[in-house]
Amino acid sequence: MDWKYNSRLRRLAGVWLFVLAYGLVCYQASAQSRESEGEIVANLAGGRVIVHVTKDDVIVFAAIDHPVESGSVPPRVMQLDGPHIGILLGASEWQQPADPKPIRLDKDYQRIGPRDPRYRGDPTEAAPDLETIGVSFLETLRPLTNQLHHKIEVAGDEPLFEIVVIGFAPNHYGPEVWTVEYRVQQQQVGARAEYWQTRILRPRFTQIYPPEKHAPRTIVEARYPTDVKSPTVMEMIQGNDPRVAQLRNGDQRFGKVLEAIDRGQAQKAATMDAADFMRALLPLIAGKASFMLGKMEDEHGLDWIVPPEEPVDKTKKDDKDRPPDAPTLRKRPQG
Repeated sequence: MDWKYNSRLRRLAGVWLFVLAYGLVCYQASAQSRESEGEIVANLAGGRVIVHVTKDDVIVFAAIDHPVESGSVPPRVMQLDGPHIGILLGASEWQQPADPKPIRLDKDYQRIGPRDPRYRGDPTEAAPDLETIGVSFLETLRPLTNQLHHKIEVAGDEPLFEIVVIGFAPNHYGPEVWTVEYRVQQQQVGARAEYWQTRILRPRFTQIYPPEKHAPRTIVEARYPTDVKSPTVMEMIQGNDPRVAQLRNGDQRFGKVLEAIDRGQAQKAATMDAADFMRALLPLIAGKASFMLGKMEDEHGLDWIVPPEEPVDKTKKDDKDRPPDAPTLRKRPQG
């Protein structure tokens, strides 16, 4: 009797172990499926940003869309503060499966990421400087990148997200162009090879204009990704590309602009002539891709020559009241 009872108990135990094991496998598969289906997705913006600082410190800038993949978003422009705009490249839009409306960093970064309390309240208060802008985006990106649990295929030292900051430094420092790059680190977690923990790093600031003292003043360019397979505008000019030669020979004004650039004195080119040259060149290098073209003046702000397809929200903040001894990344102006 005892033997039969024990045997029956063992059979029942085996059945329950099987049911529990099967249930656990189904639950894990279901959880993995939900996690895979529910993971946040970053939509990348690829393109080129071209900047020419002309006579009287006017900034002529352009951006060309170069899709990274199917469904990519275009480079987008946003007003960062009164004297600066930002052109967003890389992971500028995020899609959460539970929300049909994407998170756009050109519109939502202030709402999602906390602002520095020093810049709240009085509208005459100094506007955020580059460091504060960089940290605001970092705090916006952190909860988004934390939700990335698959291996990200980013080549080499390529950032996940990048801002090209264009505008005017405070205290009469003049025109400036910076790239602000955000990279990530990933670490495999646990025994599951497909599960990764993603951590975003502090931004890397690089000033690409103005150049060092006595260095030539040229047209500067930023690209995302960096391996866009086309020559820069400066390489086209220096190599006498047929498209540039066509414009040089067709209009004396363009010849004068290119002569100033060739001498390393791009800042001496007449603004309207430089803008017209860029307007003529862009269709030749963009092909069927969309592009935008604008100019900025310290006192008058932003004017569009070829506006983006989407309007840009403006801000009333400016940087004129920033204390002269406030911490800054900027170098002192040089001759």
